[in-house]
Amino acid sequence: MTKKSTIQDKMYSDIQDESIFTSAQTNGYNYLTEIFDRNVFPTEKALTDLTYFDEEMPEHSSNAHTVLEHLHTYGSPATVTNMGGRYFGFVCGSSVPVGLAAKNLATYWDQSPTMNVLSPIGSKLETVVENWLKNIFNLPKRTVAGFVSGTSMATFCGLAAARYRLLANQNWNINEDGFFNAPKIRVVTGKQAHSTVLKAISLLGFGKNTIEWVDVDNQGKIIPELIPELDNTTLLILQAGNVNSGSFDDFESICEKANKAGAWVHIDGAFGFWVGAVNQLKHLTKGAEKANSWAVDGHKTLNTPYDSGVVLCEDKEALMSALHMSGRYIITSKERDGTFYTPEMSRRARIVELWAILKYLGKSGVDEMILGMHKRAQQFANELKNENGFTILNDVVFNQILVRCNTDELTVKTLNRIQKLRTCWVGGSQWKGKQVIRISVCSWATTESDIVKSANSFKQALREVQKLTLIAK
Repeated sequence: MTKKSTIQDKMYSDIQDESIFTSAQTNGYNYLTEIFDRNVFPTEKALTDLTYFDEEMPEHSSNAHTVLEHLHTYGSPATVTNMGGRYFGFVCGSSVPVGLAAKNLATYWDQSPTMNVLSPIGSKLETVVENWLKNIFNLPKRTVAGFVSGTSMATFCGLAAARYRLLANQNWNINEDGFFNAPKIRVVTGKQAHSTVLKAISLLGFGKNTIEWVDVDNQGKIIPELIPELDNTTLLILQAGNVNSGSFDDFESICEKANKAGAWVHIDGAFGFWVGAVNQLKHLTKGAEKANSWAVDGHKTLNTPYDSGVVLCEDKEALMSALHMSGRYIITSKERDGTFYTPEMSRRARIVELWAILKYLGKSGVDEMILGMHKRAQQFANELKNENGFTILNDVVFNQILVRCNTDELTVKTLNRIQKLRTCWVGGSQWKGKQVIRISVCSWATTESDIVKSANSFKQALREVQKLTLIAK
């Protein structure tokens, strides 16, 4: 028998110690069952206790039980409860329970679906979900999917595919000839494009100063008539869900114009593209199937656990060429080899929980869950719009609500007080140069009573701020 090193022997012993895993599982489950009654944001004590982790790297190995217990004792209380029903800050979804359980199982599998030979199950599930997504979004059959960490990376991949194709249109191979002396690519987008789009533009070497900006209307939608003349050297980026107002661009007319010109259209649909799976809301994405690439998150509206994003592209050659992979050791198969559709080789099999949630919900369940988010957003807006001191600034077409008090100062102070009350959590933003409170409803767990409690917290916060202002005077 081969002699093991001291640390090897210890880890072999740990893997045989079921209690290490069951205690972590028990602590995790207990955390989960208490999540709907917790403060949405950590208490001051929990934040202060994080100083426990401030230490030098230990010199010697520790006990596994001790490591996990300390993580639970000091880590669990310092988490933000975005999985609950009253987190409305950033567009962070909750987690459908079956997705959490599937992710937990997949953690033990520890698969990387880079190649079919590395993970036959990962390869199969990616193939199945690719087909399901094409169906529910009504995309062309030729569309392929890459399963990445989120919309930031999905947009990067979609724009990389666009760069490859638009340069190929001008007889330039970006992979072989690089960007120096390459023909020009025009980048056109609305003045309220998301920051991750601008990041991708920068990372891909287009340069943010080259963007041809298009004005937007009072809801943040790009104005079709102001889009410049397009051609087959143009990358046009549209939005399915403005990050502030939730508005959707007019895909039908814009994509038709772009298709005739041979331009490439990419749609940033991080949270909003999922309305395409909802019968009462899919009119918002009408015409989006005429685009060339789409970016969407699972961990937002679909409520998969982190992290889960998808790039969809109707030009398989462009996506695979942009993300090309080669090596004598690479083993390809007749089945799906995921490395050709993502930038990474080493990545976890996040497809497991995405498949599990879609399988569990089915089309009707996806429809019901996402429509429920819209209904709760409408309820929130109605709770506040008839209250003195609050103004709703946007049309609530999906899940985003913009709220403002009478002045910038009052808005910011009220926002800060809402956060301190910890009944719910919301963030701030700017809209047309003014401070606003931004509400994003994107959790399956949000109930009508959650909305009432949260709206009452808004009202309480405003009253307290107004009272303090009067006292100060």
